[in-house]
Amino acid sequence: MDAIQLPKSWSVDRILDDLDQHGFSIVDDAYETEYIVDLIAECTHNLARFRDAAIQNGIVSNIRSDHILWLNPDLKVSNQHVQMLEILGQALNRAFYLGIKDVEAHFACYNAGEFYALHKDNPQGKNGRMISSVYYLHDEWQADWGGELRLQDKNGAWHVLAPKPNRMALFQSDLLHEVLLAKHQRLSITAWLRSDSGII
Repeated sequence: MDAIQLPKSWSVDRILDDLDQHGFSIVDDAYETEYIVDLIAECTHNLARFRDAAIQNGIVSNIRSDHILWLNPDLKVSNQHVQMLEILGQALNRAFYLGIKDVEAHFACYNAGEFYALHKDNPQGKNGRMISSVYYLHDEWQADWGGELRLQDKNGAWHVLAPKPNRMALFQSDLLHEVLLAKHQRLSITAWLRSDSGII
């Protein structure tokens, strides 16, 4: 069996350089059309299973209003994306000695009017999240639909990244970021490359 390889659009050297210089990287045209169609189908087929992400362990958060479904090996299409991130994690370990051991991920759905306020995925190194990833899997996005990722890079500069279809954003998990108010349903896979085993 041939070893699984990253898509050609995932230029590892460029990703490593971007992360080193700025703390984030953008990959456009991440996957081939056939895979995207299957991935969107898997996500939308399971939308009824999504839960309110603001409620965790019975506690309601007021900083987010999206809905999520944690990925597992039974979701075979999206699991291929997780496998790609695992391969990328090995390259990140070789370059930055991050000690990445695991990838945790979920589908995310932001309906019109939903958002995620300013936060860090790993504040003050309190968990094993090293690199965060957002892959946008809706098949269309217009400029006035909102839902952008607003991110402060490692040098203190702010960036507003449009959720273009088939785009992936990678960034250090200790960077400040937020999802601006969506005005249209916005679908994605959010993932974290971790230096421990993620607890879902």
